[in-house]
Amino acid sequence: MEFGSHNLKSVLPSATIAMSQKARQMIANGQDVILLSQGEPDFDTPEHIREAAKAAIDQGHTRYTNVDGIIELKRAIIEKFKRDNQLNYDIDEINISPGGKAVLFNALIATLNPGDEVIIPTPCWVSYPEMVRLCGGTPKLVHARQSDGFLPSLADIEKAISARTKWIILNSPSNPTGAIMSEGFLAKLAEILRRNPNLLVLTDDIYEQLIYEGEFMTLAQVAPDLKDRILTMNGVSKAYAMTGWRIGYAGGPKWLIAAMKKVMSQTTSNPSSISMWASVAALGGPQDFLADWRQQFLKRRNLVVDALSQSQNIICRRPEGAFYVFGNCQALLGKKSKKGRTLASDMDFTDAVLEEAKVALVPGTAFHAPGHFRLSFALDLISLKQACDRIAQFCEQCR
Repeated sequence: MEFGSHNLKSVLPSATIAMSQKARQMIANGQDVILLSQGEPDFDTPEHIREAAKAAIDQGHTRYTNVDGIIELKRAIIEKFKRDNQLNYDIDEINISPGGKAVLFNALIATLNPGDEVIIPTPCWVSYPEMVRLCGGTPKLVHARQSDGFLPSLADIEKAISARTKWIILNSPSNPTGAIMSEGFLAKLAEILRRNPNLLVLTDDIYEQLIYEGEFMTLAQVAPDLKDRILTMNGVSKAYAMTGWRIGYAGGPKWLIAAMKKVMSQTTSNPSSISMWASVAALGGPQDFLADWRQQFLKRRNLVVDALSQSQNIICRRPEGAFYVFGNCQALLGKKSKKGRTLASDMDFTDAVLEEAKVALVPGTAFHAPGHFRLSFALDLISLKQACDRIAQFCEQCR
């Protein structure tokens, strides 16, 4: 007898988590591995946020809350959207879920029917296509080229739209490329959306605070007439170094927010009460430290890109946002490592770099971009320089 879910069989495990777990096991075994595979700020959660969590415990905020979040955090999110994005939402247009992943999953499971398609520009975050499959939908990938700054062709997006298209997912700044969709790009995309009134849009803005060049704008801000078809998603994990606190949030049309709440009522119920009170402090408290963190990330980005670009075998584009470098390793494919391993693919490359150079990267295939790799520069400058030296030495020794 077969017990497994057919939907689950079509889903791949997260490559970023798998690579990080493998690297951690090597570290536990005493190996000197530099972990650049996971997208997690290395800063501590700011003190005023931690203090708010402690106060929540002391004040007894440790019980069940409203299914989709406490009113105090919803108000803080509304003010955040006004302050940063010039967007106005009502209380019943805000969802709070246990993490950004949960926001995405709740929206997709609440709306997708078998045969529904979701357009996803690639390279893309590893979980988008797999979540769509898990929810019974069909991901429709639109490839963006490095020569175009990893921005998808608007003509290709429009060509991909069919009568079955339910969603398009946008991620700016992008994981894994760091590319930013400009106001002009979004304005032209909005013209396509106006010609396709049955298409919903999910904008993943989780890296909004990590901008090094240009200006961040979200789609609902550029095209306010489309706001009732857009779910604007964000969270506290990347901006406030709160990955383990598991709070994601979104603003969207009332019918969709109500549907997501219904899903949560039968699955996770409310997010952590303590994490939500900490998030009130994060969104409503001091924001000045973000500029300092951004400057530190900028120095790290420049170090990594400059160091890796010296290798004749790696092509590095300088990302405008997020904390990833998405390198091209195609010149190494077909060669052998110093220990004789054939680098037939980017997966062979990242496996060999981990085992021989002791640096954990993620293969580009995981992001639907073979021949590339993702490196997270959310680590101190000394460790990053050491990692880049190891990668460069590995590449030089390939024949």
